[in-house]
Formats: sequence, C-alpha cells, structure tokens
Amino acid sequence: MKTSNVLFEVGLEEMPARFMDDTEKQLRENTVKWLKDIRLAYSNLTTYITPRRFAVLIEGLDEKQADQEEEAKGPAVKIAKDDDGNWTKAAIGFSKGQGKSVEDLYVKEVKGIEYVFVNKFIEGKTRDELLPSFKDIILSLNFPKNMRWADQTLRYIRPIKWLVALLDEQVIPFEITGVHTSNVSYGHRFLGEKVVITDPTAYVQILNDQYVVAETQKRRELILAGIQQLEQEHNWTIPVDEELLTEVTNLVEYPSVFSGQFSEDFLHIPKEVLITSMKEHQRYFPVENEKHELMPFFIGVRNGTTEHIDTVARGNEKVLRARLQDAQFFYDEDQKLSIADNVKQLDRMVFQEQLGTIGDKVKRVVEISKLIATELQLTDGQVQQIERAATISKFDLVTNMVNEFTELQGVMGRKYATIFGEDPVVAQAIEEHYMPRNANGELPSSAVGSVVSIADKLDTIVGCFAVGLIPSGSQDPYALRRQVLGILQINQHNNWDLSLADLTDKVLDLFVQRNIATGEKTDVFEQIESFFKQRAAYIMKEADIEGDIVDAVLVNAITDISFLMEKALLLKEKRADANFKDKQESLVRVMNLALKAKEIHAVEERLFEKEQENNLYQAYVTMKEPYQEALRDKNAQKALEELSPLVEPIHQFFDNTMVMDKDDSIRNNRLALLKLIADQVLQFADLTKVQWKQTKS
Repeated sequence: MKTSNVLFEVGLEEMPARFMDDTEKQLRENTVKWLKDIRLAYSNLTTYITPRRFAVLIEGLDEKQADQEEEAKGPAVKIAKDDDGNWTKAAIGFSKGQGKSVEDLYVKEVKGIEYVFVNKFIEGKTRDELLPSFKDIILSLNFPKNMRWADQTLRYIRPIKWLVALLDEQVIPFEITGVHTSNVSYGHRFLGEKVVITDPTAYVQILNDQYVVAETQKRRELILAGIQQLEQEHNWTIPVDEELLTEVTNLVEYPSVFSGQFSEDFLHIPKEVLITSMKEHQRYFPVENEKHELMPFFIGVRNGTTEHIDTVARGNEKVLRARLQDAQFFYDEDQKLSIADNVKQLDRMVFQEQLGTIGDKVKRVVEISKLIATELQLTDGQVQQIERAATISKFDLVTNMVNEFTELQGVMGRKYATIFGEDPVVAQAIEEHYMPRNANGELPSSAVGSVVSIADKLDTIVGCFAVGLIPSGSQDPYALRRQVLGILQINQHNNWDLSLADLTDKVLDLFVQRNIATGEKTDVFEQIESFFKQRAAYIMKEADIEGDIVDAVLVNAITDISFLMEKALLLKEKRADANFKDKQESLVRVMNLALKAKEIHAVEERLFEKEQENNLYQAYVTMKEPYQEALRDKNAQKALEELSPLVEPIHQFFDNTMVMDKDDSIRNNRLALLKLIADQVLQFADLTKVQWKQTKS
C-alpha cells in the first residue's frame, strides 16, 4: 500500500507562553486518538509549536482504512424461519438491510439459542475522505482562556490567521472562521516571508530558512548553548531557572542570547529583589560569580538573529535601569516605617469577608502558635520567639516591595526584620512561615518557623471550612489542598507527634467563640478531618502505596504522618510475606467477629467456661503494655511483632469455643474479649481493609 506524508499547521496571533506546553500535549494526544478512531495507520507523528503556530506532521500514512469483515447478528431462528423451514419476512428484511440475500444467512448458537448471522464486507475509506475531519481536532483543543474576534462566534486562544493542510503536495480542503486551508505558511513576523510548502517533510527546514525554529526542544537547546557560551567567555555562573527557561523558550521563534549590565550601585538592594525584578518584568537570567554572589550583569533572549545584538542589549539595559530604580525607591521607602506601623495597617487589609482582616488572622495565628508550642512542650525562649514571629509575620504585606512583587512576601519580611534589629530566629521564621510554597517546595528549617507555618495554614483551613469555603473539583481559591499538604509535610519533617485532630478541634473553638463559624461544629470538624485524610492518602499514594493499605492505616485520626507511612510500608511488605499469612488471618477473623459486639461490655473472667478463653485473655493482658509502648515509640515493626503471641491462642479459642453461645452473658463476654483485641489492632491499622496477596507456600 502506498503511504504518504501529511502536514497540518494552524497559524495564529501570538499565544501566551504559559499555555503552549499543554496545547502541544493536547495536539499530540488528540491526533493520535483521531488516527486510531479513523483507523489509518502511520509510521511516525511529530508535533511542533511556536508562539505563532502549532503543527503536526504525520509520516507514512496509509492510503486507506483496512477492509473489514464483520459478522452481523440477526433474529432468532424461531423468528427467522416459519414452521415449514422457510425464511420469514424478518429474515429477508435482515439480509437486505445488510446488503445481502437469504442465501448468505447461516445459523449459530449463542447461549443455547440459535440465531441467524451474515458476514458482510466493509470496504475501508480512503484518506482523502477522512483527512478533512482533522478540523475537529483543531476545534477540540481546550485553553484556560479564549477570545472571540471580528464577527466570529468561535472562541479560541487567539485569532486564526492561516491554515496549512497537505497530503503530500495536495491541499486537504476545509475552513475555520472563513480561513481556508492552503499550502501557504509564514515565517518569522519581522524576518521571514510567505512560503509555499510542497513537501510536508520539508516543513522544519522551510521554517528554519524563514527564521522560525519549529521544535520546542531545539529552541531550548539553542538558549542553553548561548548561556553556556557566555559563561565560558566571561567566567560567569548563570543559574538557569527552569520555569523561566520554559517561558522564554515559548516566547520566541528564533532565539538569540545576549548579555547586558546594570550599575553596581543597585547591588546593595537584596539579591532576591534584583532577581525577581529581572525575571518577572524582563524575563532575564541573573549572573553570579563563583561564590554565587550576584554580579551587575543579566542574560536576555532575543526573538531574532544576532544582527545588531549590541544595540538590543543597550535598549534592554535602559529598561532594566528604570525597573531597578523603582525597586530601589520601594526598598528605601519601606525602611522609613517601623514594623509596628506596618502591623497596625493590617487591620485595614481584608483577608476574607467572613474571616475578617489580616490583622484578625494574625491574632488567631498567635493563639494557635501558642497551642502548638504547648503541645510540643517547647522552651520558654522558643515560645517567646514563636509569639513574636507570629505577631509580625505579615507586616511586610503592606510594604511597597511586596505590593510590587507578591512572590517576595516573607522574603522581604525577613530582610526588613533583620534591618530593624529583630531576633534572627524570628526574622527567619517570618520567611519560613510561608513554606512550603508549592507541593514539593522547601520546608521550614527551624522549629519556630515550622510552628508559625502550621498555625497560619491551620487558621486558613479551619476558617474556610467554618464559613463554608470548601474546595470542590478544581476550585480551591485559598489553596487549602496545598496548605494541608504543607502541614503534613512539616509535621513529618520534624517527626512531631502533633494530634492534628485535637489541634483542629481547639482551633475550631476559636472560630466558634468569635461567632465566625456558620455550620455545626461537629459537621465542620468531620469535613476537615476527612480533608486531612484525603491529603495524607495523596502523600502515601505518591510513595507508591496501594489504596487498600492507605485506607487501612487512615482508620484512626492523623497524628504523625511519618508513622503512618512506616506502618503502610510495613503492611505493603507483609502482604506478600507467606510467613505473615497465619497472623493476618487470625487477627482479621477476630476483627470481623468483634463487629457483632453491638454493646460495650466489660470482660468478666468468671464467665469463662473454657481454658482457651482464659488463655486468650491472658495473652491479651501480657501483650497490651509492650504493644502500646511500641506504638508510643513509633516502632511499627515492634508493634506488629508484639501481636504475634496472640495468634496461637486465637486459633485455639476458635477451634474450641462457640462465640455465639445461646447464653447472652457468655456470648457477650466472648464478643467483649474479641473486641478488646480488635481495638488494639485497630490502633495499628484496620487489617480487614487490606487485600492480602501472599503467594502460596
């Protein structure tokens, strides 16, 4: 079968850089699915994207769909034939409907009933018939933000300017918003020209000749190569921020790297401010020396050639100078006010309409921080540092610098606190209380910063749930999922035994006492606890722990996520351990039967009728204290080992004792004994939820 090459290109006004990676991913996935659905085989598929276009090249595409033979099922024989064995109207109608005659019918039995069938031949469609449906793939792409233009009803990421659709040298006909497909594309907006494409496989080279690098990875490599060349030429160190690299890669079609410089006078401004100003406003990379000290240079990426690149650099220097002058002004002005002045202004900044001002939030965070410090039994000195850090934790939100660069909140707090003579531990905690700033971000390194961070996050979480601001689907405006994740990660990192359930209950009381909570306290608490467990489950699943084990260890309130993880990993190992099978089966049997204990009864030894009852009870008494000690020590392996002496007494108990005795008192006493044991096991995990997978020995 003859194969061909196909090219589709959509030309647009410049797309936002932040949407381009996902657009290319969708383009590839949707095209692969489309080709599968229309049953056209191919040898290779490549996607391309630049700010002004996205395209897909399909190589080695088959000429037509494979022909198919399909078996069609008709009516039952008792309907298809009359009493004399002749074909009925039902059979004749079925055969005609399939393009066949009754001579083509045959009989097959399906589940004990005979039906008539016919084989029909379906000739595959040609690619000429199928390829125009690629229009639907273009229209199927989803974007975070869309626009309409002129009098068109289509909402799309940007106006469509041209469409290329080629089957070898032949144009594939379709149109979108009045733009018809052709073999004409366009090069770089300023350096390129209109070009005619006659060979889809020449697409990349044709664009390259028109100053367009179609491959994202190649543009990225060109930028990195330019940066590395400047490093070698000047003995510079240029830290490459991956997020910024991705952005500039998606901002240009023909990258050229250049360097510029700024006055050393600006270097007295904090390094973070200079880097943020360069990155956020101008998309520049900073330059450092071998000691990682900032140098008065920057690296930019031009969308064009290196011609007159020095002139381009000088122009960028003028723009950056103005930006840095603004930063210097903000920095100097911010130091004219005291921390106390800034803290007072927080009473005028609304945090959330129902939750009050940021000043209100700070007061709650101070109280919550004290609760946590008491729970952790920290020193008086640490408590004082925590209270001070919590009190001034948000003061930098009213500064000019943070107003200009919101991502510097906390960072500038630490800088200014240091300048104003605060305790270095307190200054550090101001920055750290925002950590982690993302799912896998850096965690606070100090106990003071960790406590204030947990307090701040817990205030937001409990407060939002208290007034009904509960995340749903993708909607999470206060980033509560990330906040819970942060609390769990900080708790795990410090190996703290904080009872998040108890802490949540006390924090919820603060909102109830202030008449902020709008729902029933019990309902709100259960919602928050469930929310915490969902995020804990996320952490464990990220560690490749199966869902059934996650459910088993999350049966109790969350305290120490590290211990939860240790128990989960141990159960994951034991589920495939044949030597653990006997222990697992005995404990699970106890837990299942204990569910029949409808009421709470104390175990009475006088009601034991059999030796095996007493033996099991004594084994429980002997086991309980060392088992509890192992749990207190967070030693999962030891705790599980302490349950082992119960296994044989459990077997003997079930072999010789009828649990569900006719006598109510005896039955309830035996169930109470099983419940004592089950309650102990549940403190480790609900083993009934684990899908055991031991191999047969």
